[in-house]
Amino acid sequence: MNAPHPPKVAGIDPTVPTPAHTVAPASPASGPGPAPGTASVPAPHPPAPGTVLQDRLAAWVSDLTTLHELTERLTRTGALDPALHELLGAGASLVGAHRGLVVLDPGDGLGPRTTLGLGLGRADLGLIETVPHCALPYDTGGGAEIVHADLLAEDGLDPRHREVAARLGYAASYSLPLATGPAGRLGAAVWFYDEPAEPHERQRHLAGLYVRHATEHLARLLEVERTRACMATVTEELLPSRLPRVAGVQLAARHRTGPRGGGDWYDALPLPDAALGLSVGSVTGSGPSAVAAMGRLRASLRAYAVMEGEDPVAVLSDLELLLRLTEPARSATALFAFCEPALRKITLAGAGHSPPLLIGERRTEFAETSVSAPLGMLACWEAPSVEIQAEAGETVLLYTDGLLHRTGDPMDRAFARLHAAAAGVPRAVRHDPGAVADHVLRTVLPDGPDAADSDEDVVLLAARFE
Repeated sequence: MNAPHPPKVAGIDPTVPTPAHTVAPASPASGPGPAPGTASVPAPHPPAPGTVLQDRLAAWVSDLTTLHELTERLTRTGALDPALHELLGAGASLVGAHRGLVVLDPGDGLGPRTTLGLGLGRADLGLIETVPHCALPYDTGGGAEIVHADLLAEDGLDPRHREVAARLGYAASYSLPLATGPAGRLGAAVWFYDEPAEPHERQRHLAGLYVRHATEHLARLLEVERTRACMATVTEELLPSRLPRVAGVQLAARHRTGPRGGGDWYDALPLPDAALGLSVGSVTGSGPSAVAAMGRLRASLRAYAVMEGEDPVAVLSDLELLLRLTEPARSATALFAFCEPALRKITLAGAGHSPPLLIGERRTEFAETSVSAPLGMLACWEAPSVEIQAEAGETVLLYTDGLLHRTGDPMDRAFARLHAAAAGVPRAVRHDPGAVADHVLRTVLPDGPDAADSDEDVVLLAARFE
């Protein structure tokens, strides 16, 4: 009697071959017994159909468990590079290989295009790319799998491919396309074997299921990556492409946009009578709406600075009125400084913004500014301005709160960390405002502004007075 067929589970074909039946040996009563002097050897019993079914079910459960663990690990990746590395490692374990590479080459031509290796260096990847495109061991066109079970013995193999395989020491390869109906064509993954080999049917089936899931995950990450790049580009276009040259002062700026796009800005604007206007600020929120609001606010501040820049309080008052009338649901912090480089004199006003930092040979201190509310928080904003007299060689550092928030510390400790970083600027680089900003950035955020786990923008604007 045939064993019952279990239902199909998660795309794995559960067809169980019918076990071969063995005829039971005849009983002594139905035939002659063994010859005299010989021992009776019982015939082997066939495996019970239930045992075969249990073994097959155990194999299915094992496969499903493996797929679940690998896809869970892949789903936890939040960026393209970690996801591609995870794909390579998991695929290698499924097909029994130790080396491989993945090529990301989206079919829509919008990029990004990248190649990552597992157990292969940059030089190795470059060597593989010297193989003619039609003879590569993978197909980024979204075709079927490509199997080279024995490259050195295969007839019709491209001589360059054979040469590269010999130099890199692989004798077989197995490739799968990164392509699905919803995701389209994204590229291909290929794994290499040191000896002639190829994955068996069960390995191919599992690898195919995993790669299909991975392709859909990569498509989502690709869309996020493109959106972030687009937001970063728009933000950079809304900020100064270059800083002006004004006699008596050197300028440098550093800016990092959060992953969702933020509303932090900086600006440096030449004003009449050889004066200079400096501003930094931050609009609440993130994403496209915050970036657009930042662009509108910065453009308006430039206009007010040209008209009445010598009075920073009037500039911010006009900006507050505009924000209240045009962006009633949004608030912003801002700081505007009217600089007279010839006199090394700075007149500034702030609206809920952190105070500037003066960095010099004999002092490193925060400027004494009045406490005021952010723009758009009160019915009418106004705060007194303050004057700062800089000394020759001193640098005034303006920054947004994102620098402090990305430390993850309470604000008092974040301010202390910023002060310590500024005080520790090496004397050899104090003449360069860009080097001063870089030192502060590296010291306050030792893991780098891009590695910090925060959605905050980071802005630093340094002005060194001669």
